[in-house]
Amino acid sequence: MADTSFQSLSSEDRREVLGVAASLSGRSSHLLEKDIWVVHTLGALTESPFGRDLTFKGGTSLAKVYHAIRRFSEDLDITYDIRAIAPDLVTGRGEDALPPTRSQEQRWTRKIRKRLAVWVKDNALPAIEANLSGLDPSARVHADRDRVFIAYEPLASDYYGFVRPEVMVEFGARSTGEPRKKHSIACDAAPYISEVAFPSTRTFVMLAERTFWEKATAVHVFCRQQRSRGERLSRHWYDLVRLDDAGVAAKSLADRSLARSVARHKSAFFREKDAGGSWIDYEAAVSGELQLVPHGPFYRALADDYGRMLGDGMLHDDEERFETLMERCADIQERANRSNE
Repeated sequence: MADTSFQSLSSEDRREVLGVAASLSGRSSHLLEKDIWVVHTLGALTESPFGRDLTFKGGTSLAKVYHAIRRFSEDLDITYDIRAIAPDLVTGRGEDALPPTRSQEQRWTRKIRKRLAVWVKDNALPAIEANLSGLDPSARVHADRDRVFIAYEPLASDYYGFVRPEVMVEFGARSTGEPRKKHSIACDAAPYISEVAFPSTRTFVMLAERTFWEKATAVHVFCRQQRSRGERLSRHWYDLVRLDDAGVAAKSLADRSLARSVARHKSAFFREKDAGGSWIDYEAAVSGELQLVPHGPFYRALADDYGRMLGDGMLHDDEERFETLMERCADIQERANRSNE
């Protein structure tokens, strides 16, 4: 059993530990280092008085909890239960906790955004600051509305562009976070250095099936908007394919009630317009009209972004061609839409 914590090591010893873990794992030391900051930050939130009202979600949860994706996911996506931040609004609104009308949605959104910014500044930020001082007192932490940024001085010397020595925590508070389940989370370096105790935590995590539908509908929006820029977006397409490999996509496609729940939630809180200025129909997207393959300039922009992600070693052992990735997404799209016929 490890009796020396990573936090207690000197900078030189930490650097050596990262180097050994990098050699044994085949992963870049700067990615292993940032992962330690990610887990420690998540632990700071989980161990806070409001930890039970938080749900860990998004790509990082797919990598660290479900091991469904094999890429480095660098930031944290956290849902603060809408029932905790706005009990006065959601009482009697059912388990989805959705506003009854469009005008009410706008009212809810204004109130929740205002409350969330205050909560992040007065609660989340102090909790993170107090806990992170044990890892590195020189870390710089600040809040910007619904986000907290933790900047640190990197021990590793191999940063080269795509991954920054900074953890971003993005909070949302317009859902319950359900369905979710509690999971243990460890650092990527931990299996390779048994003599050192790395940060770890146990927290509530959104089920992978809901994350699949959240990502699929987000990709649908990007495609319908026909964007010309793709910075840091190609990861969503990659994640869908890896979720398919893990069997999560098949389970998600079979759960149409969950798909409709995601569609209702996004229709209420995250309305978007397509390239022609029309509102995107989420209900139609999950009922036979899902688009996962982009065209034109956006396709090329995503290909460039994917190349940069490969270049920085963010994919642990997958280096398939971008065209292959798109072919796989086309297959998921066809299966999703066929199952509604």
